[in-house]
Amino acid sequence: MMQKIKSLITGIIPKKYYPQFMEMYTKCRYLFLFPLYVGSKFKCPFCGGHFRKFLPAGLDLPVLREKHIVGVGYRLNAICPCCNSTDRERLIYLYLKHKTNFFHETLKVLHVAPEMNLQKVLKSCPNINYISADIDSLLAMVKMDITNIGYGDNSFDFIIYNHVLEHIPDDKNAMSELYRVLKSGGGAILQVPISLLLNKTYEDPTVVTPEKREILFGQNDYVRIYAKDYKDRLESVGFSVEVYSTKEFGESFIHKYRLLKNENIYICSKQE
Repeated sequence: MMQKIKSLITGIIPKKYYPQFMEMYTKCRYLFLFPLYVGSKFKCPFCGGHFRKFLPAGLDLPVLREKHIVGVGYRLNAICPCCNSTDRERLIYLYLKHKTNFFHETLKVLHVAPEMNLQKVLKSCPNINYISADIDSLLAMVKMDITNIGYGDNSFDFIIYNHVLEHIPDDKNAMSELYRVLKSGGGAILQVPISLLLNKTYEDPTVVTPEKREILFGQNDYVRIYAKDYKDRLESVGFSVEVYSTKEFGESFIHKYRLLKNENIYICSKQE
């Protein structure tokens, strides 16, 4: 259904106007939702709005519950009713803002599969030379196959790659490409949904139908369930990896911005 809607919108609205259309759409929608959601319990760091609740998100599928997969599944209070920001993009933004010098250094940044609000913020930063890319996203600035990135070695100071690798059959090749285009001394945030129960990533290349992928992996276009060995998989292509627990933000911070308390941030670097 969503693909059909996307195709319809693409046929009507030129790609260059799509981000403006989505921003206008979310604002118009909020005019109707305002009486239901306005309050003081939660705050969105992108639009600055205060709300008594957020919109829910995600699918309520057995495999997601059984494997305790963090980052996906049905989540209450996940999406800002005003600007449509998600819990996963709020997490990345707040980490960069409060725990790094990202917004004060001169950086060339690659943002793969860009989220609308995070892209808007990064594009507006005078210190950032920003490029967003995806194989089919209407928000992305350039078209890119992540397993064959069309940029030279050591091209980017920082890479943001949020919930994409679980869609890529050859994820090791994608990781290697990200490592290749990252500058020596550069950094990356590479997020995926991760099972808190599994020690080893579960994948089965013989599973190719959307129906079976949804049953086994939790979404009809997922090709695996990452597990506790995700850090090892990143390190196998050369990355040095630090795992930052969202819990380090503190309970009140997590509650205020509606983050997932069990989610880790995988901060990767390429040693000089």
